[in-house]
Amino acid sequence: MANGGIEGELVATEHEDWRRFLRKALTNRSFLAGAVITLFVVAVALVSVVWTPYDVTKLVIADRLQGLSSTHLLGTDHFGRDILSMIMVGSRNSIAVALIAVGIGIAVGVPLGTYAAAKRGVVDEVLMRASDIVFAFPALLSAVMITAIFGPGAVNAIIAIGIFNIPVFARVARGGALALWPREFILAARASGKRAGLITVQHIVPNIANLLLVQGTIQFSLGILAEAGLSYVGLGTQPPAPSWGRMLFEAQTMMTIAPHMAIVPGFAIIITVLGLNLLGDGLRDVLDPRLRRQR
Repeated sequence: MANGGIEGELVATEHEDWRRFLRKALTNRSFLAGAVITLFVVAVALVSVVWTPYDVTKLVIADRLQGLSSTHLLGTDHFGRDILSMIMVGSRNSIAVALIAVGIGIAVGVPLGTYAAAKRGVVDEVLMRASDIVFAFPALLSAVMITAIFGPGAVNAIIAIGIFNIPVFARVARGGALALWPREFILAARASGKRAGLITVQHIVPNIANLLLVQGTIQFSLGILAEAGLSYVGLGTQPPAPSWGRMLFEAQTMMTIAPHMAIVPGFAIIITVLGLNLLGDGLRDVLDPRLRRQR
């Protein structure tokens, strides 16, 4: 009976936490705007898996450089491809690259950061100096080096962006963990005989999840930008797979006769990054009121 009562109290507490989170989220304009934009982009990407208005790999020279019309809502490019269809498929590719790259950063960076915080001393210093070395090589430069060895492609872009994300999440996890280790509940766990690894898994990581979630949305938006930049210089997603960055590169010689070729993918990048940044800003305010900015 006692165990059942404790479990019931825990469930009730979790429900109350969710209700509190929803109340704050629904009154936060940044969160709502970011969530709507992000969900829309994700929905477009999911729809593109099963349907697009036209085949993005089919070249129809007779329809090249058409403007906005009922047939092609966002016009066509210099090969006669439907730009709306390319934007839809491009969103899928951009999201996939950014999401996997963020996953790599979390999967490698968080264990490294929490391990450094638990060990301190020489281990902490070595890991942090190693992260400084990685920071010295931006994602674009890392992609150039990786491409020189393995060749261009989406996989190498994911690796390059993911490597750059590792020290970011390592530092966030380390900072959050260092703030928790002196806390009373952590000291109590250590006094009960729990090892540092178990304490990290059971107490540290759950309590820094909010920080990681906010940082994840920020790195997601940076991943979208990085993927577009790498594709623009020919190091990211390769033809015939559409990419927003590649579309911008192909549009630069057509600006005077078909400006929509550049405007549409540029707007897609801007609105996606804006939505993710607003979502991250809103999550920060909702999950940690102490960081709420004075507006």
